[in-house]
Amino acid sequence: MKLKFLFVLAICLLGYGKSWSQDYLKTSNELIARVVPKHQSYFLTEKLNSKDGKDIFEIESKGNKILLRGSSGVAIASAFYHYLTEYAHCQITWNGTNLKLPATLPKVPAKVRKETPYEYRYYLNYCTFNYSMSWWDWARWEKEIDWMALHGINMPLAITGEEYTWYLLYKEMGFSDEELSGFFTGPAYFSWFWMGNIDGWGGPLPVSWMKEHFDLQKKILQRERALGMKPVLPAFTGHVPAAFKAKYPNAKLKATNWTNGFADTYILDSEDPMFAQIGKKFLEKQTELLGTDHLYSADTFNENEPPTSAPDYLGKLSARIYDGMSQADPKAVWVMQGWLFYSDRKFWKEPQTEALLKAVPDDKMILLDLATEIEPVWKRTEGFYGKPWIWNMLHNFGGNTNLFGRMDVVATAPAEALANPKSGKMKGIGLSMEGIEQNPVLYELMMANTWQKTPIDLNKWLPKFVNNRYGTNDRDAQDAWKILRKTVYNVPSDKYIRDGAESIIQARPTLDSLSRWAKTTLNYDEQDLLPAWDALIKASKNCKASDGYQYDIVDLTRQVLANYALPIQRKLVAAYEKKNLQAFQIESKRFLNLIDDMDKLLASRQDFLLGPWVSDARRWGKTEKEKTLYEKNAKDLITLWGDAKSPLNEYACRQWSGLLSDFYKPRWEMFIAKASNAIIQNKKLDIATIQSELADWEWKWVNKRQDYPTKTVGNPVTLSVEMYAKYRKEVGGAHQKK
Repeated sequence: MKLKFLFVLAICLLGYGKSWSQDYLKTSNELIARVVPKHQSYFLTEKLNSKDGKDIFEIESKGNKILLRGSSGVAIASAFYHYLTEYAHCQITWNGTNLKLPATLPKVPAKVRKETPYEYRYYLNYCTFNYSMSWWDWARWEKEIDWMALHGINMPLAITGEEYTWYLLYKEMGFSDEELSGFFTGPAYFSWFWMGNIDGWGGPLPVSWMKEHFDLQKKILQRERALGMKPVLPAFTGHVPAAFKAKYPNAKLKATNWTNGFADTYILDSEDPMFAQIGKKFLEKQTELLGTDHLYSADTFNENEPPTSAPDYLGKLSARIYDGMSQADPKAVWVMQGWLFYSDRKFWKEPQTEALLKAVPDDKMILLDLATEIEPVWKRTEGFYGKPWIWNMLHNFGGNTNLFGRMDVVATAPAEALANPKSGKMKGIGLSMEGIEQNPVLYELMMANTWQKTPIDLNKWLPKFVNNRYGTNDRDAQDAWKILRKTVYNVPSDKYIRDGAESIIQARPTLDSLSRWAKTTLNYDEQDLLPAWDALIKASKNCKASDGYQYDIVDLTRQVLANYALPIQRKLVAAYEKKNLQAFQIESKRFLNLIDDMDKLLASRQDFLLGPWVSDARRWGKTEKEKTLYEKNAKDLITLWGDAKSPLNEYACRQWSGLLSDFYKPRWEMFIAKASNAIIQNKKLDIATIQSELADWEWKWVNKRQDYPTKTVGNPVTLSVEMYAKYRKEVGGAHQKK
């Protein structure tokens, strides 16, 4: 066994994946065939040598063919997408695709050559694997990997099925299935298990799930490597099973609690000799099973503070973590999410940050500035003290559905950082969102930075985006997007707004104007968004056949109605406070009808259905018991997040058809009934008791067996126009400036 591992490791250290890169033309051609099956024969591909290890592509016409040259499969896919967007006026996004190619492909007037200034183009956040990807099968992963390649991604986080490697390792260490049953979380909570935040919640996890997802991981890695990507695999950070303390009573363990409502997790101190041993064993096992590209993700104290802020301790800690990697792989490069420096800036001051980073050789660590568009950590760490680092757009928290983004920042800041002499070793850009499949414009824009080192001119880029998206250069559509840029996609520099606002509909019913996780504070004035709605509705005449337009008109209508819920709720509260039962009943009915209309609207687009989320979860189950467990995981994550006492309720809330009608509306109906009785009886609402009762009801909902529609109902454009006709006047009146 030892000889077998050394043989495999030797191959990996010589450069695992070279066999895949040699065949990247075949893989690229297969990608093109998947995207444009009727036009694949019109595209030719050739290899091209990279420049200083950075990708290059070229495009030119050759007779009636389009010749794509690239230094990797990703480069060729990027060349292909560049041709689609710049010459064929097409677009591929999660939420709307336009691939209406003309019978005769447009010629390229002169050869195009693009060189990326970024060695790394990173993709994914631990949280994405649950907030969006919990129930993905290979067909969905294949589609996503195509999207990644088309958009220039070459450094994806790859942690699917990680739990099976740990399962095998702990079994070899003598742990029984019973001892491990409280360790692995349910499938919707792996992200936080992998980051060492929680144990067991949502489990016990069937071994069948582990095996199937390990097989899925092998397919994912094979395809990513075949396209020239270098996946980032996990490494050990000290998180061990609770049974560890009984099996190894002399082990130096620290109990940590990520947040109230979840059991303690146990972290093995890096000073303990077993830390390096387990870290080495894990990487050896993982390399034996999956190979390696020498990039390893490890996040120390993710949303958990170290026991001391002493710089000497922190330096030794990171040195020992890296030592555990390098013992198994001398070429190991530690890829660290820089989230701790953003989320806990009170602890991670300059001495602590510098000590943690400088203990690892500069060429053996890459820092992810995880939310650079919100707060550039590189600016207060001297460019991460000499470490290579990547500029990332985080953008979305919890997979929430709202129109939001910093469009001007994303268009200019990466190139400005690259040119800044104080930015140190900026080596890449990336996407580190917690959830995907929303706000496609932000992700198209961010990855447009890949092939240029100068800021993007939004005055030119945005009209082209709209034209490609709708397949027509409609004036009203262009006007709508100019307004969207200045409202939902603009965050004033004098305001600290982390992410987009949710609707009061999604808040656990309250007399307040917001709740902890269902925040209603907008980054724009509500009335300023209405002209965009006017213009996009007018554009329906020319754009209604477009998939992207159909998504956008539903999404914008949803946002307007979601915003409108707050002034109705404020009138409802005012009526309650005045003990005006008639007014309270009128506003309550208006509020509940709005929820019904939103649910009806959202039912017209697959993007906004609860049904697929639940049915996809159940589909993974082999037995009714497993199906029930996975359904519970799916419903819990996007509502309570934990049990009835979870402090994270609504963190991952969604505006989805089915969720509005079966979860948010019944909660408000219960609350309204209580408030009505309080008015009638001239009593004060017992908010604490109501909140507790609602939490109990939510927990029952999470555990209830229920199917939801998986097919759309109604025409998205027709329904949007219907909602516009019904609500435009009253929404305008509600949001008039005083």
